[in-house]
Order: sequence, then structure tokens, then C-alpha cells
Amino acid sequence: MKKISTLFKKDIKNLGRVVNEINPENRWVLNGEAVATQKFDGSACAVINGKLFKRYDAKRGKTAPEGAIPCQEADPVTGHHPHWVACNPAGKEDAYFWEGFHALAESGKAEDGTYELIGEKVRGNPENIKGHLLVKHGSAILNLESLDFEWIKSFLGNPENNMEGIVFHHTADGRMCKIRKSDFGIRRKTAKEPVLK
Repeated sequence: MKKISTLFKKDIKNLGRVVNEINPENRWVLNGEAVATQKFDGSACAVINGKLFKRYDAKRGKTAPEGAIPCQEADPVTGHHPHWVACNPAGKEDAYFWEGFHALAESGKAEDGTYELIGEKVRGNPENIKGHLLVKHGSAILNLESLDFEWIKSFLGNPENNMEGIVFHHTADGRMCKIRKSDFGIRRKTAKEPVLK
């Protein structure tokens, strides 16, 4: 799974916050070629040919484990080089991935694709759920009233929209871009009630 850019340009001098200027490579969103989906805060993973993988970033000279599948070329600026590595069914470090995968299989929805592992022991559980789940990327579609900078900032800042952000998926060619609360300097509140039902 490739690293994706933000919908709006970032101001590096201002803590990397976004400014009211579209990233040129993401103009397709404003051209009506995108589906907006909820961005979940967890750990990326994938089901490839029915097998479970987690993301591993071989950045800054790290060597990817044997058998790792590169998702893209190494980024010459950041050094990020994401890979997929197989989850070990007996590995304690992969137990939550397997818990989510088994829940997915039991629901009959364990199809190939990329997912986000969310749950009680993942990144402090910002999604506030019980147990561990795999949520398919692009599955929670949002109906946005506007793509205007201020409207999106207000939407993400609204306490009723307790989500990490938005991922835009191109309707035809697989391109993606994102915008998060943190890109506007908005902190996510801790939910008291489960966000995902």
C-alpha cells in the first residue's frame, strides 16, 4: 500500500499543516472523479491470495524481511519504503491481526484487498471498539456536501464526526489522497461510545 499525499498542500514552516491550495496531482478530486471514504486510525494490512499480511516500512536503510512484497519504490525524500510481510499465525506480535482476520472470515467478507486493523490494543483504540476488526479500505463511504477547504475543515472539526480523516478514491484508476484532522491542527477527541457499529 503506497503512501498517499494530502488533498491540500502542506506548509512545512507551519508544522506541516495544510493550506487552502489543492495539491496539483489531486485535482481529480475537485473534477468529480473521487469517492470519499472514512479514514480509520489503526494499522494497515492486506489479504493477498487469501493470505494475511501486515505493513512493514523498510525506511532509512532497514532491510525488509525475506519474502516481503514492496508496495512502491523507496521515497527519495522521506526514505519510506513500505512492504507487505506475511503475518505469522503463531506469532504473538500478529495475534490482533489474526483476531481481526478470523472475525472477517466468520462474517464471510474475507476477500482480497487492503484493510485497517482497529481495536482495543491498536494505537490506543481511537475507534473505541471492543476486540479487533479488519475494516476494508474504502468501505465506509461519506457523502460530503462540499470539497471546499473551509467546509472540510469544519466537517472534520465537528465533534460528531469523530474520525481520523477522509480518503478519496479515484473512480477509475486506483489513485488515492487523504485529508486528516491533524492536517488542520485539529485533535481527535476520545470517543465514549463506539464509532463503528
